[in-house]
Amino acid sequence: MNSEELLALLSAVGHAQRLRVIGELADGRLYVSELARRLGMSRPLLYMHLDRLEKAGLVVGRLELSEDGKALKYFELAPFELKLNVATVLAALQEDRSGAAPSEETGDVGGAVEPPSAKGPNDPRGTRT
Repeated sequence: MNSEELLALLSAVGHAQRLRVIGELADGRLYVSELARRLGMSRPLLYMHLDRLEKAGLVVGRLELSEDGKALKYFELAPFELKLNVATVLAALQEDRSGAAPSEETGDVGGAVEPPSAKGPNDPRGTRT
């Protein structure tokens, strides 16, 4: 993870409404209209927050057809674990300088989120560090 990705991640979780979105999705996937009703938020505003969360790798959106043929956009959490310390910041800065992925041998934090199928969409043991 480079510094731009780290900042996107911190920005995504650094907003009260986005934390509320994560909280609602913690129990499982929801389609946008239902999520908007639960949060008391307009769908355009919700989509803006979901876009930030999706770009940070924290949620995954999928378009599905209902039985009556309506297109529904579902969102669910991607497995993640946030860990911020000096090593995380230094690894991101090193990634910026080298342009290479952190070495698994050194135990550097960072990296991509595993696909939801790897551990389940709400497994708290995800891989975002």
